[in-house]
Amino acid sequence: MKKLVLALFVSLLAVGTYAQNLQTHYDFGKDRGYLTTTVEMFKPDKTGNTFFFIDFDYGVGDVEGVSLSYFEIARCFKLGKTPFSWHGEYNGGFGQWKDGAFNGHYTINNAWLTGLDYSWNAKDFSRGFSVKALYKNIANTMNDKPNSFQLTGVWYLNFMKGKMSFTGFADLWKEESPFGSYIFLSEPQLWYNITKKFAAGSEIELSNNFGGMDGFKVMPTLGAKYTF
Repeated sequence: MKKLVLALFVSLLAVGTYAQNLQTHYDFGKDRGYLTTTVEMFKPDKTGNTFFFIDFDYGVGDVEGVSLSYFEIARCFKLGKTPFSWHGEYNGGFGQWKDGAFNGHYTINNAWLTGLDYSWNAKDFSRGFSVKALYKNIANTMNDKPNSFQLTGVWYLNFMKGKMSFTGFADLWKEESPFGSYIFLSEPQLWYNITKKFAAGSEIELSNNFGGMDGFKVMPTLGAKYTF
């Protein structure tokens, strides 16, 4: 999945709070029907912030147990007292598939990203966003041209006196695939905050030419989240 809930935690930069959460999603999109768990951490400090998440998919196809693992870590360094930060990031992963007597494995190409981040938060931290313009280097691309770019937007909105949260991200990057040269992925989430630690809600994956799928896809989930 995700850059999930990074949006929720952008506002915590100002108050120096540490946060991490565990999410479980059931994906009921077409030909999906599997579980994904996500562990996320966001930690600000005097010079910036660190964010990472780890995704595991379970039981895709005939696979028993973990069928995909994906890791992403990012670090931002403040540029003085401006709203800009320098952003550095790594992501990559590994998966396996099984269909009856046939099986195999694959890797998600390592990628390194760097660039500028601009962030804004309302004074009461009820809403905010971050926009990133990044250089992207992708290993083992189809055309052996690893140099690329990525544009990323992240947002959060808390309303109904904090009982509801609308968060998410959108990525657009260039990478050669059998279906085209540009890939889009967005994962908006809507959460009902039952308590300060437990929430229930939904995520909708909106993608174009992503994950080996041709064209635009809509993949909804039902989810639960526990914040430590």
